[in-house]
Amino acid sequence: MKFQKFFGAALGLLLSGSVATAQNASSKELIPINIGGPSAGYFMTYVATDLGLYQKHGLDPKIHWFTSGAPLLAALKSGSIDQIVTGLAFVFALGQDIPLKIISWELDNAQGAGLMATEASGITSYKDIGKAKKIAATAGTCSQVSLKLMAKKANINYDKLNVVNIAPPLFANAFTGGAIDAAVGWAPWTMNLPAGAKLVSMDSDYGGVCPSINGLRPDFIAKYPSVPEKLLAVQAEARELIAKNPQLAIDALQRQLQISPAVAKQFYEKHCCGGLPTFEQQLDPKSQWSLVNPNGGLAAQAVLASQMLFELGTIPAPLKPETITAAIDPAPMRKFLSAHPASR
Repeated sequence: MKFQKFFGAALGLLLSGSVATAQNASSKELIPINIGGPSAGYFMTYVATDLGLYQKHGLDPKIHWFTSGAPLLAALKSGSIDQIVTGLAFVFALGQDIPLKIISWELDNAQGAGLMATEASGITSYKDIGKAKKIAATAGTCSQVSLKLMAKKANINYDKLNVVNIAPPLFANAFTGGAIDAAVGWAPWTMNLPAGAKLVSMDSDYGGVCPSINGLRPDFIAKYPSVPEKLLAVQAEARELIAKNPQLAIDALQRQLQISPAVAKQFYEKHCCGGLPTFEQQLDPKSQWSLVNPNGGLAAQAVLASQMLFELGTIPAPLKPETITAAIDPAPMRKFLSAHPASR
């Protein structure tokens, strides 16, 4: 126990020292960048912030977490946000003609997404969603897209479902209070359920999509052309440090999302280690996480999500495939890997 306390204290001093060293760099040497996103499980961004990795790689970040995608898009459109880390909000950005360049995946949130239901509902898989008295799905998100995909695959009329627009962090209370008997969402909320409710289908069962990306305003890149590679360096180092010490990510998730250590650990283990897109996979045209395949990978997922959102009436028109592929820019990642092949 004494050793554990000593080790924890030593580690704390080491980390605080590295942050202080990074932050003591002259502000004149650092490029200011405003980063925004909805509060979610972005553990690489959290850890990079905790350890001062942005400063180490020449950036002076100001992080802004938003309650939903709407204020994030407004900030991006106004130019008050330079970089976004987000889920399907990027589809809405492109649909609103907000200029954006996507340089990498942050997470694939489909890894922990799925359908939850109470035992009393009689729902044992997505094929049973017609049995739900009230099913929660968050409008304009992977949650709503996934429910639409479930209905299509199960040959159930979506319009006949009694869908309630509830945010995933409120699912547990809604289940407990009897307001819903089913819900569609992503981790950690699929892992934080009350007694009598459980996860009955994963995204992989019905072909759901829930990408989270890092994107930048093109005019910001034009002003600071070195920033995309600097951000990729931050991401690569955060990933490497987390692989060596997963507790960094688990602690950050627990703190940022106000969840238990057990749920934070479960979230991390679900999204790491084979489920976290590597740079090499992102540059592979055959990968499910490809940035370079105009008919697959991220482009295909965005096209599918856009079509579902259009059919749901959430957006006025589906995105054109060429609009999506034009927004995905793998060039910075190619350049970064050329200079840092070990980061693959």
